[in-house]
Amino acid sequence: MTPLVRLKPLVWHPYIAPLAIADATQEQLAAMEVTPSGKKISDYVRTLAHDPESYTARTVLFNAIMYVEGGLNRADRELGALGASIVNGCKYCAVVHARRHVQLSKSEQVVSALYFSRPEELGPRDAAIYRFACRLSVTPSQATAEDIAALREHGMDDREIVDLIHAIAIFGWANRLMHVLGHASSAKGSANA
Repeated sequence: MTPLVRLKPLVWHPYIAPLAIADATQEQLAAMEVTPSGKKISDYVRTLAHDPESYTARTVLFNAIMYVEGGLNRADRELGALGASIVNGCKYCAVVHARRHVQLSKSEQVVSALYFSRPEELGPRDAAIYRFACRLSVTPSQATAEDIAALREHGMDDREIVDLIHAIAIFGWANRLMHVLGHASSAKGSANA
């Protein structure tokens, strides 16, 4: 059996200086009121807020995909985001969404199996979601009708499948933003796993 992984939060270091709140325009301040998951104004948010119009559009879309009520459950959305982030090599996003998956699912088994490279230990539904996220992230055309059939076989309806596609796809974008705008490291030199 796979040991349980303990993922510590990472710190994101921007390459572009984050917007100083004291120097923000009214438009930038208004934009920063719309944060991912409704939480703090992070360095990432303050970096993206240099362009308040695109930041607001991006964040409203992100929140609608990841936090909307109904459709695919949140843990499955987080698993799709985690799969995409692993494939895309975005350690920061992978850790954030792995921790959210654990919080929502109340289990560390799925995340531990993925971090210890043992996807064969996933249950059938989680395996279908993870496989789909990987295929869609590597080369979208690799995701096939058989992948959709596997998701349906494990209880997902069309709305849930579309929700999963959105969660995976937005991380194709989100991961690239994180990579281009900065890098992640462990807090105070501590181990990540």
